[in-house]
Amino acid sequence: MLDKGKLENLYQKEKLSSKEIAKEFRCSVSKVNYWLEKHGIQKRSISEAIYVKNNPNGDPFSKPVVKSKEDAFLYGLGLGLYWGEGTKSSKHAVRLGNTDPELIKSFMHFLKKIYNIDERKLQFGLQIFSDMKKSDALKFWVEYLDVSPDQFYKVIITPSRGLGSYNKKIQHGVLTVHFNNIKLRDIVCEALSDPSLPE
Repeated sequence: MLDKGKLENLYQKEKLSSKEIAKEFRCSVSKVNYWLEKHGIQKRSISEAIYVKNNPNGDPFSKPVVKSKEDAFLYGLGLGLYWGEGTKSSKHAVRLGNTDPELIKSFMHFLKKIYNIDERKLQFGLQIFSDMKKSDALKFWVEYLDVSPDQFYKVIITPSRGLGSYNKKIQHGVLTVHFNNIKLRDIVCEALSDPSLPE
């Protein structure tokens, strides 16, 4: 018999897998699964198990923090930006793309201030036209956002279509911000349907 208290501690608090617990008790995985069920300890779904494996130190973000009028304004602004410019179809990431550097910076500030994300975990996709210089566009965004070039995916180059005066609006390309976390994506999307301030 495997002790219920120890199983709960290892599986629920320490987030160990059945396989890791089996090593701990020096028994088979099937025995661990048997006693989890016997003790009424609900097993994680496959997606939850993958999430725990990819985030061994817990969520890489905090619950929404709104402590002041400025935070409340930022919370509303960030949700508005995501509602208008975000990619809600992405199931695994909070993702927003735009040509406006200040808009991108404001959204990053929203994620950092409200959800306390680690900015080093942000990733960026940059799309430019063939008549733009890749190194200049990349340098601009790295310096403007104060991030590392290592956080960028491969730059996508699209054939130029002679956009005339519109070139001024996209002179640095289209930048997409990615925070790859399915749970935060769900939290932000849920907030769109209920934008009241978090308690």
